[in-house]
Amino acid sequence: MTASPVDLDAFRRAFRRHAAGVAIVTVLEPDGAPAAFTATSVASLAAVPPMATFNMARSASAWPAVASATHLVLHMLGARNRALAERMAGPRGSRFDGVGWRPGPGGAPVLDGVTAWMGGRILERFEVHESAIVALRVDEGALGEADAPLLYHERSYRTPGDVV
Repeated sequence: MTASPVDLDAFRRAFRRHAAGVAIVTVLEPDGAPAAFTATSVASLAAVPPMATFNMARSASAWPAVASATHLVLHMLGARNRALAERMAGPRGSRFDGVGWRPGPGGAPVLDGVTAWMGGRILERFEVHESAIVALRVDEGALGEADAPLLYHERSYRTPGDVV
């Protein structure tokens, strides 16, 4: 492999080749309506106190809700949650149609049937160019049924047994 200056296309292709776990972030809009988006940039920040981060584009439809919210919920997805991931990545107005949920921390939606969820208070939002890094203090959560991981790789949702 020969090194070369990274161009934008090569940068994007490199990250497409990096498989990432799939999560959903839920939050309440300022008017109290539920909002969500599918994320692949969720990471543990610290265990004591428990903190997590995720990245998002500030052009995303859920950014205004995240920018003004005090609380949110991260949902870790397994292979059985593929349809849920696709729904939350779809058209904004239909994301919660037929999806079971209940109010969680700060009223943010806790989705039914996920592998795990954790919610709490937003600690910081770091705006970096057109994106943002959001840090969360995890105050509560629960483990759901164990499942094989759901991954995002080469612009597709995959499970470990999928052939690339």
